[in-house]
Amino acid sequence: MKETLQHVERMLDESPVIDVTETFERLQGILEELKARIDARFELTPDPASPGEYGTHPDGPGGRLDAYAGPEIDWLVHSWLGNPAASFANLHLTAWLGPQVRVPHLGIALLVWPEGWFYQDFIPRACLTADGGHFDRYYAPLDAEWLAFKEENPDFVWFTSRAAFIRASLSPNAYCYSFPRAPQHLDTVRDLLHARVGRWLEWVDEAEPVPEAERAGLAAADLAVRRNIAERDPANVMGVRYFGQEQTDRLVRGLWGGDRELPRPS
Repeated sequence: MKETLQHVERMLDESPVIDVTETFERLQGILEELKARIDARFELTPDPASPGEYGTHPDGPGGRLDAYAGPEIDWLVHSWLGNPAASFANLHLTAWLGPQVRVPHLGIALLVWPEGWFYQDFIPRACLTADGGHFDRYYAPLDAEWLAFKEENPDFVWFTSRAAFIRASLSPNAYCYSFPRAPQHLDTVRDLLHARVGRWLEWVDEAEPVPEAERAGLAAADLAVRRNIAERDPANVMGVRYFGQEQTDRLVRGLWGGDRELPRPS
């Protein structure tokens, strides 16, 4: 089976420098559609400490990071970073639920380097090998469609991170693929992400409340997972390349809420 096994920066450096602005804008549009669906369901407030816009885009590297919180959402990040005129852009839409429910979190990332790449996962709220009920409810029913995607989309190449921690963070139903930037492949990604976000919203509406005594422990575990994923992301090296270590550290804190001013949901 085909497989991609390269560092992000090496894949970018070994590719021709091309303007991928058109693809970048299409990916931005997909994330805006998905965020609109989330906005329609949840009460969200922008966090005043969010980095917001930075850099010199469209004349050079740039980006934007907006973070939100609300009664049901602990931390939602809508962001991008890169230099689309020179082959690279990294976009995120990730929603971390509060401890009132045990529904998996929603993770989405899109990349141009200069080929396409996407990640989508439902980030577990329990150890799946210890909590069989969590697995049976949220992951077992998705298995057939996950396998079907691999069989029916031969142009999508499985991406294996060279970072062991990132591999450990993926659930059994994570999507993590490289693909050619053809319009039909972008349509495939859009359709899949809309279906997955729709499934996630249904889970939230159907979820039973977590007992009060268990919420503090769940919130602490959520924050630890979110911080570890943000700080250990191999793609952070691209932030350092474009903006330096100090700004990258601020952006990483923005991903997990290290500078947040809004309270966490109880």
